[in-house]
Amino acid sequence: MSGSFSADGFGTGSHTEALWQVMTQLRSTFEKRVGTRVGRGDVRAAVLALLAEQPMHGYQIIHEIEERSGGSWKPSAGSVYPTLQLLADEGLIGAEESNGRKTYTLTEAGREKIADAGAPAPWDPESSTDGARFTALPKAGVGLAQAAAQVGRTGSPEQIQQAVTVLDEARRRLYSILAQD
Repeated sequence: MSGSFSADGFGTGSHTEALWQVMTQLRSTFEKRVGTRVGRGDVRAAVLALLAEQPMHGYQIIHEIEERSGGSWKPSAGSVYPTLQLLADEGLIGAEESNGRKTYTLTEAGREKIADAGAPAPWDPESSTDGARFTALPKAGVGLAQAAAQVGRTGSPEQIQQAVTVLDEARRRLYSILAQD
């Protein structure tokens, strides 16, 4: 950011430029983090949920997870293929080679496992609070950053100050959520 910081947080440089830079950085932080870290169990649950619908090969599984999570979660081949191998070793899925590709299907034991679990797929918002972690919350953060950047680009100095006040209050309220029991 240009200029030095003063008591109001934006210093002698342009309020608009400083707000724009902060919001661009915030948006890029959210976009980089969306779906980049999920637990090993989430990949496993996702693979089982997809194979319960129809047989698929590894690339289809990766693509389906990305599509169903709205693009916010794209597991790597390095997490999907070892999971497929582990599930095969456990007897939950089987693999059939056709046209140089392995197509995976659930075994009877795999179907029973899914029926016993009865949990929604990991990309479903209702699945858990983790669903919100890589869908709703980052998307809301990106939306907030975009709105703030728009105010920074086109707002009057008074509107920019109002936006700063709103963002400061939002930050305080978010931290208060974590402080609750």
